[in-house]
Amino acid sequence: MTTLTRQDLNFGQVVADILCEFLEVAIHLILYVREVYPSGIFQKRKKYNVPVQMSCHPELNQYIQDTLHCVKPLIEKNDAEKVVVVIMDKEHHPVERFVFEISQPPLLSISSDTLLSHVEQLLRAFILKISVCDAVLNNNPPGCSFTVLVHTRDSATRNMEKVQVIKDFPWIVADEQEVHMQEPRLIPLKTMTSDIVKMQLYVEERAQKT
Repeated sequence: MTTLTRQDLNFGQVVADILCEFLEVAIHLILYVREVYPSGIFQKRKKYNVPVQMSCHPELNQYIQDTLHCVKPLIEKNDAEKVVVVIMDKEHHPVERFVFEISQPPLLSISSDTLLSHVEQLLRAFILKISVCDAVLNNNPPGCSFTVLVHTRDSATRNMEKVQVIKDFPWIVADEQEVHMQEPRLIPLKTMTSDIVKMQLYVEERAQKT
């Protein structure tokens, strides 16, 4: 068993790679399950040994990839507290917020042989929960759209404007109405704790959607 700190072996980069790959699958699945886009633009794939739905729409896929490419350095430095998928109605008011709370332990004791398979099992459980989340959520109104928000630690927020990972894809401060929802219903979906990351997923749902 080897004990590593966050500075060793690009540990933050390993965590960021794992989480961004997971978040990409999770975002596609949320958009499918919550019917933000027509089911015809999705194809069934396999990830974490379970079937998932992934978009075939080039522009949508590029937006998700660009977003996560910009999120990745924040996760590497443990500066991202939450990644939030916000589903909005036609008036751009949020009806649902899928909140991924992320934290990383400062010290870990891991065996690299078992680490990835263990984390994959935990992430599989998240995907399965997202797959059936419509059973605990009310239907959304037609014509919804989505955006992705990142809640950062204060120290990261001050530096973000200086760091533009992708040209013409800058960070902007979120609109207040995208961030807050009046008296939302809170639905916990899944929590995981592992040697490399702790993550909690819950949904904030607007009481009156129509």
